[in-house]
Amino acid sequence: MPTPPFAARLQQIEPFHVMRILADAQALEAAGRDVIHLEVGEPDFATPQPIVDAGMRALAERKTFYTGACGLPQLREAIAGFYADRFGVRVDPARIVVTPGASGALQLILALLVGRDDEVLLTDPGYPCNRHLVSLFEGRPVNVPVGPDTRYQLSADALAAHWTDRTVAALVASPANPTGTVLEPTELAALAAASRARGGQLIVDEIYQGLVYGRPHETVLSVADDVFVVNSFSKFFQMTGWRLGWLVAPQWAVPALEKLAQNLFLAPPTPAQHAALAAFQPATLAILEQRRQELAGRRDVLAAGLQALGLAIPCLGDGAFYLWADASGHTSDAADFAARLLAEQAVAVTPGLDFGLAPTMLRFAYTQPVHRLDAALQRIAQFCDRRLS
Repeated sequence: MPTPPFAARLQQIEPFHVMRILADAQALEAAGRDVIHLEVGEPDFATPQPIVDAGMRALAERKTFYTGACGLPQLREAIAGFYADRFGVRVDPARIVVTPGASGALQLILALLVGRDDEVLLTDPGYPCNRHLVSLFEGRPVNVPVGPDTRYQLSADALAAHWTDRTVAALVASPANPTGTVLEPTELAALAAASRARGGQLIVDEIYQGLVYGRPHETVLSVADDVFVVNSFSKFFQMTGWRLGWLVAPQWAVPALEKLAQNLFLAPPTPAQHAALAAFQPATLAILEQRRQELAGRRDVLAAGLQALGLAIPCLGDGAFYLWADASGHTSDAADFAARLLAEQAVAVTPGLDFGLAPTMLRFAYTQPVHRLDAALQRIAQFCDRRLS
C-alpha cells in the first residue's frame, strides 16, 4: 500500500543526526561495548534531590491537575525573583510564560512572529531544531555564516547585511550550541538596537545561562527590555526529562502568547512546575554551583587533550558544556570520522553537519566525569594513531 503524502513542510525538516548516533551507540552498548557518550547535550548529573523531593511531594499531594496556560503564578514569581537576585534585573512575573521545555517557548514565539515566507536570521553553525521550527511555521530560516572572528556569534553588522524586507526576527544563543561561546552585553545591546531599528524582534536563547566559566553570569534583559528570551530548567537546573522551560516577552505580546499556549499545549506539566519551585532554593543552588565548577574542570581537561591530538579548538567556549573542534588535520569528512570513532573505539561524538556547513567540525559534550574523559582521549589517541603527552 503506498504511503499517503506528507505535508510539504516535512521536506524542509531534516533528521537530528545526533539522535541516530545515540541510537547506534546504544546498540553497541546492548552488544556489550563500553561506550563513552560525548554526543548528547544532556548533563550526566541527576536532578538535584531538593527538586526531586518537591516533585514527589506534588504527586503525593495530588497536584496533577492543569494549571493556567502561562504556568503556576508562584513559579512565574520565583523566576522573576531569580532574575532579580542573580542579575539585578526586575521582570514583571506577568511577562513570564512557563512552557513545556525551551522548545515549547520557541514554538510560541515563532508562532507569534512568523508568517508564511517571513525570514528569521540564525547563525551557521547553530542548533538545528531552531531552523526546523521556523520551517514548521512556514517561515524561511536564513542561516548566516559565522566564524572564529566573531566567536561564531551573529554581529550587528552581519544582521544588517542579511536583513531584508521579509525579515521579522533574528535568533541568537548565549551561551551557544554547539560552540559554547557567549555574547557580551554590548553585543547583545547592539543586536537588539539593530533589530529594533528595522522594525523586527530579537530572540535570545539563554537555555545554558548559568553554565558559564571564568566570567560573570549575564542576561540580555540587563541591556534590552523589549526582546524575547527563551530559557529552560533542563541544562543549568538539570531537569531535562521534566520538560519545563520559560520565556520572557514584552508585555504587549503576552495575551497573544497565552492564547497560543492554550491551544498548542493547554498547560505546562503540573508536577514539574511544583518541582521547579525548589530549583531556586539556596540548597539547590549550592549543588548546582558545585556541579558548574566540576564542568569547568572537565572543559579544561578535554580541551587540552583534544588539542594535543591535533583537534584544534578555534574558540574555547565560555559556557554550556561543548567544545567545537576542527578535525581537518585528520579528515575532510567529520561524519565519517565520528562513525568510525564510534565503531572502532566506542566513543560517541557529534559531527558538525547537524549544525550547519561544517564538514570537518565535531562537537564534544563534556558531560562525563574526568576519568571517563581521560579514557575517551586515550581511545581517540589510538584512533588517530597519536600519543598523548
